[in-house]
Amino acid sequence: MKKRMQPHIMCGIGDVAKYILIPGDPQRVKTIASFLDESRKIAEYRGFMTYTGSKNGVEISVCSTGIGCPSAAIAVEELSRIGAKTFVRVGTTGALQRNVEMGDIVVASAAVRGDGTSKIYAPLEFPAIANFNVVAALLDAARKSKKKTHFGVVLSTDTFYGNHENLKRWSNLGVLSVEMESSVIFTIAALKKLQAGAILVVDGNPFLGVGKGEFEPGEQKGEFDAIVKEAIEEEARIAIDAILMIEKNVNTR
Repeated sequence: MKKRMQPHIMCGIGDVAKYILIPGDPQRVKTIASFLDESRKIAEYRGFMTYTGSKNGVEISVCSTGIGCPSAAIAVEELSRIGAKTFVRVGTTGALQRNVEMGDIVVASAAVRGDGTSKIYAPLEFPAIANFNVVAALLDAARKSKKKTHFGVVLSTDTFYGNHENLKRWSNLGVLSVEMESSVIFTIAALKKLQAGAILVVDGNPFLGVGKGEFEPGEQKGEFDAIVKEAIEEEARIAIDAILMIEKNVNTR
């Protein structure tokens, strides 16, 4: 019987591990894969780049989701159809609190469903909550890091160039940061009885006018800032360590 391929990620059963790290940026897939003991490129199509490798004998895959919830939903749907069970979003986020600074790490407990895609899956009353096992592993792994780590709710939105009044509203409610994918990842995972979590590096603060935005050629801003670049590498290590912890806990039950 021929292997059936998924139409967007161009992968089939046997191509990916049950543990998946999902950054948005295809180029970040290569960075994350470089921290595995060995990895190989499986596919690259329509912005979805997939590598599969291993760390300490545990098979791990990395697949980009692109920007936003519609694209992230496609990635999670298709990966889950070929054997993926645990998803960790490894991305960036904009701070909504003054004490959440450039290069800090945010581990999401849940996501405000400010996107449109997750509403197709479930009514807004259904919460987008990260899986406890994934969250616990991410926090345990982050404690070994020197990076300042925050834990709490993030806002997922469909627009990068959002208005500040809306962001202030969520900031006043204690939301730590804003990004564009976690809500639908958590929602789909919950509905499909999968595990999902998110670890995010702060690459700016819209209220302070720092981080992502227009820049001169060669200027190091946002995720090109040296502090942020180093933190992105560190979050990749943390995410991989968390996967190893999850696998160890499974084997000791």
